[in-house]
Amino acid sequence: MWEEKDNQLIGTFEFNDFVQAFGFMTKVALVAEKVNHHPNWSNVYNRVDIRLTTHDAGNVVTASDRELASIIEKIYKQ
Repeated sequence: MWEEKDNQLIGTFEFNDFVQAFGFMTKVALVAEKVNHHPNWSNVYNRVDIRLTTHDAGNVVTASDRELASIIEKIYKQ
């Protein structure tokens, strides 16, 4: 589900429609705020593209990115 490329974890998530995609983003946003680690993402209709990297560590993938990726994956599978 996640690909590590160019010092980022990259994930693409597809849904049935915009409402499901936006609901997913809302759940992820709440978790991201709680752990103080925020994704770079975009949404077009039913698709959400997410890129995780740790800016404070020099824009590389860290344990914080892997932890958030794991949480995002669990939210997606709900």
